[in-house]
Amino acid sequence: MSNSKLNILTKGFFKENPTLILVLGCCPTLAVTTSVTNALGMGAATTFVLLMSNMLISALKNVIPDKVRIPSYIVIIATFVSMIDLLIQGFLPSLSASLGVFIPLIVVNCIVLGRAEAFANKNTVFDSLLDGLGMGIGFTIALTLIGAIREILGSGSIMGFQFIPAEYHILIFVLAPGAFLVFGFVMAAVRFIVNKNEEKKKQKAAKRCIKPLPV
Repeated sequence: MSNSKLNILTKGFFKENPTLILVLGCCPTLAVTTSVTNALGMGAATTFVLLMSNMLISALKNVIPDKVRIPSYIVIIATFVSMIDLLIQGFLPSLSASLGVFIPLIVVNCIVLGRAEAFANKNTVFDSLLDGLGMGIGFTIALTLIGAIREILGSGSIMGFQFIPAEYHILIFVLAPGAFLVFGFVMAAVRFIVNKNEEKKKQKAAKRCIKPLPV
């Protein structure tokens, strides 16, 4: 895979993480991250919708009239959301009950519509696939990281495995204030790391440009 293709795939992991850097999809991030299981389920569902809608919108970009571009995108996205919602209801009913209305609300998740408008309708099907996959993985990373912190601190467990006694649970972390608190600290930490890496890259590039004067 070429560097350009690899960059399209990996930019959503951290450098342009849709939740922690671009601050998109905050509602499901705050609502469903009470556990890692919920976080992984929402991340996987959103990744599926991103992949499929990105590819189909890219394939149809020269066919869809510009005047009805956004409504067409919403219909395409809603189709794949309905598919994944029915699949989760049929095969993972407990997860469907936990996530509730937030699976259907993927239709209005600004990450999905944003990638359709900003990337898929301007690039090839394969590039759109990579972009959807990368952004979906980045979204899942953000959800899982926040979900793990909230579940460990608030419930004393991880993936249902209890390892901290109930008297040491900090219940605020499984409530709405805890979601905002963890989200803020994780976002700050990731932004700090990304900015540091960017500074190092700039410094290395500057050193390569500076040539020693001839003696």
